[in-house]
Amino acid sequence: MLLSDLLSPERILCDVHSSSKKRLLETISKELARNSDDLCQREIFESLCARERLGSTGLGNGVAIPHGRVKGSRDIEAAFICLKKPVPFDAIDGKPVDLLFAMTVPESCNEDHLKLLAQVAELLSDPDLLQELRVAQSPGKLLQLLSSSQHNTSH
Repeated sequence: MLLSDLLSPERILCDVHSSSKKRLLETISKELARNSDDLCQREIFESLCARERLGSTGLGNGVAIPHGRVKGSRDIEAAFICLKKPVPFDAIDGKPVDLLFAMTVPESCNEDHLKLLAQVAELLSDPDLLQELRVAQSPGKLLQLLSSSQHNTSH
C-alpha cells in the first residue's frame, strides 16, 4: 500500500500548534474522524492513548507514528502532521517530535498495517527526507515528498 493511497492534501496539516502530547493526540483524533462516518473521535483518542501506554510511538529524530485499532472501522485512515514547535512525546531518543504520521486501522486488521508501519518508519528514518519535510510549506509539497520518497525506497 502506498502512502499516496492513504494521504491527500486534506489529510496533511502544516504548522499545527500543540501544547502537549495529549492535546496532539486529541488533534489527531479529530482529524482522523473528520471525514469518516464510522469513526468516533473519542474512540480514536482512546485507541491512540492505549497504544502510547504500551510504549511511545516516538521513533526518534523528531518523528512519531501514533496509531491504534478502532472497533467498527472498515478502512485504514491516516494523516500527516507537521508541528510549528516540537512537543515532548517520550520518544526513544528523548527528543520532542515535530513530524507525525498518524493512523487508525480496523480492529480485525492483519499484518498489512504492520507492513505499512514498517514502510513509514523506514521512510521517516531518512535524514535528507526529514529535512525536506521540515522546510516544505504546503500539504501538496509534503504529499509529493512522501509519495516520491516511498517510490524510491520500495524499488
